[in-house]
Amino acid sequence: MSGARLVVIGDTLLDSDVEGRVDRLCPDAPVPVVDVQAQRWRPGGAGLAALLAARAGHDVVLVTALGADPSARLLADLLASRVELVRMPLRGATACKTRIRTEGRSLLRVDAGDGRAAGAPAGNRFPSVLGSADAVLVSDYGRDVTADPTIRDALLTVTRRVPVVWDPHPRGALPVPGCRLVTPNEAEASGVVPTAVGGSMAAAALRGRWRCDAVAVTLGARGAVLATAQGCTAVPVPELAMPEDRDTCGAGDAFAAAVTGVLLGGSSISTAVAAAVCSASEFVAAGGAASVNGLPAGPPASSPGSATDVVARLRRWGGRLVATGGCFDLLHPGHLSLLRQARALGDALVVCVNSDESVRRRKGPARPIVPAAGRIAMLEALEPVDAVIMFNEDTPATLLETVRPDVWVKGGDYTISELPEEPVVRRHGGRVVIIPLLDGYSTSRLVSAAQPRFRRRMKEKV
Repeated sequence: MSGARLVVIGDTLLDSDVEGRVDRLCPDAPVPVVDVQAQRWRPGGAGLAALLAARAGHDVVLVTALGADPSARLLADLLASRVELVRMPLRGATACKTRIRTEGRSLLRVDAGDGRAAGAPAGNRFPSVLGSADAVLVSDYGRDVTADPTIRDALLTVTRRVPVVWDPHPRGALPVPGCRLVTPNEAEASGVVPTAVGGSMAAAALRGRWRCDAVAVTLGARGAVLATAQGCTAVPVPELAMPEDRDTCGAGDAFAAAVTGVLLGGSSISTAVAAAVCSASEFVAAGGAASVNGLPAGPPASSPGSATDVVARLRRWGGRLVATGGCFDLLHPGHLSLLRQARALGDALVVCVNSDESVRRRKGPARPIVPAAGRIAMLEALEPVDAVIMFNEDTPATLLETVRPDVWVKGGDYTISELPEEPVVRRHGGRVVIIPLLDGYSTSRLVSAAQPRFRRRMKEKV
């Protein structure tokens, strides 16, 4: 894992999609008949947020209420291989949400289960887990986990030490004071402040009411509004091709998991929110929660650097391949942030690395500082990276004809049309995602800053 621990606290649901075909109406009522073709299960609520954070390469612990019924056992199985569980008692049956879908659209949702949290986590694991947290995400779905006094007292303490992100619910408890960021959607925000108040004013009002560092009101296809002590800013959705009938289920969980992960890496709130808007938008573009594979484990592991094996096994398994590329000379937190966000967009990440000759042509005769073998070894050691492959051309376009990723990720301020590899990715059915760079990190900047210091130290030694 990443070595940094992300703790998710909240209500976990069992979500299911029943996929079928509709080609006739019921003879005794004017309703469609769904011929069931498949059913898939996945964690919902806090469980989905935890799964998405783990998929990004974070070491995730989920504190949640789980019962002993068959649905709870299935939830535990779905989470066990990716997430460490700390259980709270549950009174009643596990909450289950089933969507009946056809041709990528939902016809009906059926909800069942009255389960609610019924006490603090058992044993003494919870204090040690929270004590070792490097960031906390509270994913409230209104089923009393966040109302527990033990949970709230612990969160009041931990806000003084690490970033706490609170994703609220209309029927949930109020966020504890001191959170780094609270992330209501537009409907949740309007339920707390007057509906006539605009997005920026609502975010600012909520920041004062909840006594937190910042509030990001998510606005769906319009991005988000961020309120901090410095004022309010609009965060737009990136350039991205969206399906006409997009499924937004799970977008809030994707946003919350992404923003917490970026804050965990040390980014500013504005950088984290911009990255999370990008991540949630890509999540929706890829099919939303319905695209999350319900299998408890990812594709079979392969040996480091065997990109061909990773791609072949992932295709057989039916997973989603993400790729990114670059020189990766002098790895720094900006690279790690990019790789984590890229890995969260799919089930495996292949990194395409410029050869030494390619780097020299692009960066000049003094680069790379770290030879290709060293750069590849460092990348292979990072948890978000499943495989590394090197290319000798100026761009990875030729390599992408073979790799054919479902998602190609680039970091920076490009527009998609500026990337020479974009036509290759699109021709093979993939999409391009631009992820904002982490503030203050650049290999070229690090090299420029280091050179005067090196010369000065050499003079001192002489």
